[in-house]
Amino acid sequence: MNATMSTYQRFPIELIGGHDFHLIDQNGKSYVDLTAGIGVCNFGYSNCAIQQAATQQISQLWHISNLYQNPLAEEVAELLCPADYQAFFCNSGTEANEAALKLAFKVASDKATNHPKEIVAFNYGFHGRTIGSLSVTGYPHIQEGFDPLLPHVKMVDYNQEQALTAINENTVAVILEVIQGEGGVNVGHQQWLQAVQAQCQATQTLLIVDEVQTGMGRTGYQFAYQQFGLEPDIITVAKGLANGLPVGAMLAKKNVAKHFKIGDHGTTFGGNLVAMAAAKEVLKQLTPTFLTSVQNKGAFLMKLLQQEIAPLRLLVALV
Repeated sequence: MNATMSTYQRFPIELIGGHDFHLIDQNGKSYVDLTAGIGVCNFGYSNCAIQQAATQQISQLWHISNLYQNPLAEEVAELLCPADYQAFFCNSGTEANEAALKLAFKVASDKATNHPKEIVAFNYGFHGRTIGSLSVTGYPHIQEGFDPLLPHVKMVDYNQEQALTAINENTVAVILEVIQGEGGVNVGHQQWLQAVQAQCQATQTLLIVDEVQTGMGRTGYQFAYQQFGLEPDIITVAKGLANGLPVGAMLAKKNVAKHFKIGDHGTTFGGNLVAMAAAKEVLKQLTPTFLTSVQNKGAFLMKLLQQEIAPLRLLVALV
C-alpha cells in the first residue's frame, strides 16, 4: 500500500474500534489513548450525545454552502464565543491561524499606516504547516525547504523579558500559545503573559492566542488563557471542538472582526452541519461542573507526578 504520500512516520498498528479512552487494533488488542488523538477526542470514542447529534444531522442534511443561512453555526458560535466576540468557522487549526493572520493584516491595512507589517512569534511555538502558519512556527527544521515564507516575522524566546522589546509600532500582531504543546509543554508565566498583553495594548498590536491544542476544556477551562488573566483580540481553536470531526474557528473581538467585510475571507466547508452538530454537543458538555472535575483530575495527576514519578526519575539518574 503506497498510494498515499510518505508524510507520516506511522506505527504498524491499524485501529478499527474504540470506546471511552481506549482504542482497539485489528488484532483485538486494546490501548489506552493518553493523547486523545493529539488533543482531538477529548470526550473519548463513545460519547453518546456527540454520536447521536452527528448521526441525526447526517441523516438529514450534511452540507450547505455558505450562501445560505446556517442557524446551527450561529448556535455553536453563541456557545463558543466569549462575550463581545464573533466566530469564523473553518476546518482546522492551521486554517484558523491563517484566518487570524489575514485578519490582522486587514486591520493594519484599514489603518492605512506606512509601517512594515511585522508579526512577533515565539521559538518552539507551533501554529501549523500552511505557509502563513508555518512562517510563525518556531522550528527552523520544519520550515526548511519551504522558502519564501512570510516576510517581517520576528521569532523571539518564550517567557523572556527581551520579547517585549520586539513589540513596537510596526507590529501588526503577536501570536502565542499560553502553553506551548509541541515545544515541550512550556507553560507561560502569568506575569510575563500579562506584560506581553500590556505591551500589545500600548502599541495597538493585536494579541492572537492559539488555543488549538489547549482549548475545549483540555486544561480545565474552556480556553487555557482564562487562567492567566488575558483577554486576547483573536482566539483560534480546532482539534477538540467537534471531538474528532474536522472543524476550526477563529474568534475575534467585534471591533476587530468588523474589518472582515463580505468577500474578504471564506471557506467551502466552514460551518459544515455535521461538524456543527458535534461541536454543539461538545460545548454543551463543557459545563462549570465538568471543567472543575478536569481541574481536580489535573491537580491529582500533577501531585502524583511530583511526589511519586519525579523521585523515581531522580533515583534512576543517580544510579
